[in-house]
Formats: sequence, C-alpha cells, structure tokens
Amino acid sequence: MRTRFSETLLAPDLQRLSYRCAWVLYGLIVVLGSVPGARADIGEYAPGVVLHALAYGTLAAVLFVGSRGDRRARAVKAALTVFAMGAGDEYVQSFLPYRSASVGDWLVDAIAGSAVSMALRPLWPQLPSGPGKRYPPEAGRTTDTGRASALPRGCGCRQE
Repeated sequence: MRTRFSETLLAPDLQRLSYRCAWVLYGLIVVLGSVPGARADIGEYAPGVVLHALAYGTLAAVLFVGSRGDRRARAVKAALTVFAMGAGDEYVQSFLPYRSASVGDWLVDAIAGSAVSMALRPLWPQLPSGPGKRYPPEAGRTTDTGRASALPRGCGCRQE
C-alpha cells in the first residue's frame, strides 16, 4: 500500500501538475484579493490571519508536492517560494487604494508556508538512493509484460 502511495506522490506528472496548480492558486489569491469589497465580504466568515494562513499553507503544500528533490530540498523550496509569493501579494496590495500592504500579513504567510513545509517533510516518502536507483524513471521503458513502467530500475519496488 505504501509503495503505491509513494509511487503516486513521486510521479513526475503529479509534480508538474501540482507546480502549475500552485501558480494558478497564487494568481487567484492576488486577483480575487484585488476585487473591491471581496476581502470585506469573506472577512465575515474568517479573520484575515486565518485566511492568510489557510491560503499560503495550502500553497506551500501544493508547492511541496510540485517540487523536485529530496524532502529537505522540497521543504526549503516551498517555504522560500511562499515567502516570495506573500511578498508579491502584499506588494500588489500596496498599489490598491482600498487595500493596504502589511508586514504582519506577510509574516503570517511566511510562518504558514514554513510550518506546512516542515510538517510535510517527515511524512513525504524518501527517494530511492544508491547506485542504479534513479527517479524519475527512464521514459519509454517497458516491463516484461510490455506495459510502460512508472518505477525506477532497481528501486526494490514491487512491479505488477
């Protein structure tokens, strides 16, 4: 069970999709946050700190999945990207007369991104290591049954 779950999480197609989704989500955050009155309307349901933490924590999780590298590299990349995204969002808000940029909001974004990245780090499957164990797998390689394999050679993973 864990092997199939690990294979799914480490699939290059999921990485690309997740990375793209993170940027689309960020664009939606910036655009929807720029709509006059939208922030006040959603503020009836949750305070700004909660909204920032949820939005940028989610971005960190999606970026973590979409990043390449080992667990540590993914966590660092996701956290640093969320730092930059939060700063960019606050920068855009500084130009809007009905919004204001806030260092406090950026700090919430940064803390949420860091917390989610660090929480995902020990939960993420470890990449195969050692000689001959590579990920992502070689493109076009097939198994003995003629089906394309999504597993790296020599990873010790069960092939069905």
